[in-house]
Amino acid sequence: MVMGASAAMKEVRYHVTGMDCSSCAAKVEKAARGIAGVQDVKVSIASQIMTLEVDDPVARLPAVESAVTELGYQLDRVKAPKAVSGEHDHDEDGDDDRIPDLSHVTPAYKRALWIVVLLNVGYGIIEIGGSILSGSQALQADSLDFLGDGLISFLGLIAVGWGLAARAKAALIQGIFLAVLGFGVVGSTIYRVFVEHEPQTLLMGSFALVAFVVNVLAAVVLIPHRKGDANMRAVWLFSRNDAIGNLAVVLAAVMVWALNSPWPDLIVAFAVAALFLQSAWSIIRDARSDLRQAKS
Repeated sequence: MVMGASAAMKEVRYHVTGMDCSSCAAKVEKAARGIAGVQDVKVSIASQIMTLEVDDPVARLPAVESAVTELGYQLDRVKAPKAVSGEHDHDEDGDDDRIPDLSHVTPAYKRALWIVVLLNVGYGIIEIGGSILSGSQALQADSLDFLGDGLISFLGLIAVGWGLAARAKAALIQGIFLAVLGFGVVGSTIYRVFVEHEPQTLLMGSFALVAFVVNVLAAVVLIPHRKGDANMRAVWLFSRNDAIGNLAVVLAAVMVWALNSPWPDLIVAFAVAALFLQSAWSIIRDARSDLRQAKS
């Protein structure tokens, strides 16, 4: 047996519950990397899996788990740590990334997640209609945020227990679909730059305010199923970030009315669409990486 430093590193996998965007994955990665003795941390928003290498699992992993759960995310070990080497140890069924402990995913919690999925996807579709009626590009871009959150939550809900390859393929399709929607919004917004059309500010602001209420309702549904102050904080942070986007659309509506110009609407639309495309690209990138890992 080789006793070099690299041979002492152990690979550990966790399933991360609570991520709904690429910035969530970045926060989890940063928290894990901040622990001494931990390296090569990678969090996939596509498969919701965090992979890392650690020199001493007994000493380091409690600190990793504490750092991530303090952000409000749920961690579940995928399998026991194994030595990093050129060989691959697979279970007999060839799928070594199934999650053994999902005790926190109770029937009531699943029902709550389904409600959140329906709220996000349902109002996302309604908001698309609202953007057409009001002529607002910012409202159209905000609807993508609802659809994206809903689809990511939906994938996380139905993919519990799936193998890495299956989750990655589903996420890849989802990422491509979201990217197409994002580019569609960017294209239509560019068109509005050259073909001036001032949105109906009352409709625009009204739909954005309802969006704010929907995000609050989604948080209220999830709060009873979160454990501890950290997870309560996470619900607040996720809702706050979505609410900021909704209120940005409301502010754009006010500015359009005050300035008698469509530019505030267009600027907010470009900003929201850019963030959305960044998330879609992160999903596609992580899904492709997961597929390569599954094939290897």
